[in-house]
Amino acid sequence: MTRSRWAAWLRMLAGLGILVALVWHLGSQAFLDGLRRIDAATLLAALAIGVLTTVFSAWRWCLVARGLGLRLPLGRAVADYYRALFLNAALPGGVLGDVHRAVDHGRTSGNLGRGVRAVALERTAGQVVLLVTGAVVLLVRPSPVLAPVARFLASPAVAMAVAVVGLLVVAVAVRLRRRGASRGERALRTVVAEARQGLLARGVWPGVGLSSVAVLAGYLGMFVLAARVAGVTAPTAELVPLVVLALLAMALPLNVGGWGPREGVAAWAFGAAGLGATQGLTTAVIYGVLAFVASLPGAAVLLGPALRRAAPLPAEQPAASATVPRPADGHPRTGSTGMVRPRGAEVPSAVGGGARYQARTHGERRETPWSAGPP
Repeated sequence: MTRSRWAAWLRMLAGLGILVALVWHLGSQAFLDGLRRIDAATLLAALAIGVLTTVFSAWRWCLVARGLGLRLPLGRAVADYYRALFLNAALPGGVLGDVHRAVDHGRTSGNLGRGVRAVALERTAGQVVLLVTGAVVLLVRPSPVLAPVARFLASPAVAMAVAVVGLLVVAVAVRLRRRGASRGERALRTVVAEARQGLLARGVWPGVGLSSVAVLAGYLGMFVLAARVAGVTAPTAELVPLVVLALLAMALPLNVGGWGPREGVAAWAFGAAGLGATQGLTTAVIYGVLAFVASLPGAAVLLGPALRRAAPLPAEQPAASATVPRPADGHPRTGSTGMVRPRGAEVPSAVGGGARYQARTHGERRETPWSAGPP
């Protein structure tokens, strides 16, 4: 098994471990309550919010791709994004759908590397807007959660982890410099140049920023909807910082189809805010179900071509038989082709020289070489 597969399995096991720990401490009742509280109106609202977030996400992808010189119509981008969302929600890891749409668009556009980087830049833009918005919300809006977050960020363990990551980055840079890593430098320059074209260009960044804010607003709205369905009555302004923390946890690559860190952070944040860890877990479970329902149009996009190929072809209609007109005496005169032969006409033979034919003239019968078939 390769190293990448080992890493994927470890991330999936980490997400499963978080869910098992939550069930161990809070019980399975929170999951069951979340499933029982969902009704048809909630599912329709989730589908509507999903249309909003998917269309704006696809538009952001189109802007980045066109900034990099790749053609991507909006209609195709929406369909591919829906398919990616469904694969992300249905498969472990939460990123396989994005990998699929990146590779597929890169191959169809004739530049696989640039197609993959377009998806990476589009996703990065969304994460940057989420981080900036989350930081602003957590700093501006007072919340009981900020105190433990500040203590955690100021803890020696976090400081040591940051220091270790910084030392690793410096060590890698020094090693690349000693080896004369011109390839790495060229790759870095390429990434920076494409980031300027795909994200920071004058005709690109306003649309990217607007679409990212709209997508984030949709995610926040769906999480607040999940909280209301779960029975949380706290004001929306009090819920927003907790929701932001849960959305930030979804960016961690330790999940199973998006499940894991989101539920753990929601349970912790709601508990720290005095709303109850069970309420937070139930809210996260409802959000997970609603997010999956919002991605279901992607299943139709994924299965559509296969269903069209499996559909039976329409049966061919038999050709209508031609009616042979009859002359006045009631006797049809046709040759081998089925066409009416005028009175007294001779049909030339299509067979060898020994063939005979017959002709009928003024009631007299005359033996001549004839072609196959009666007169």
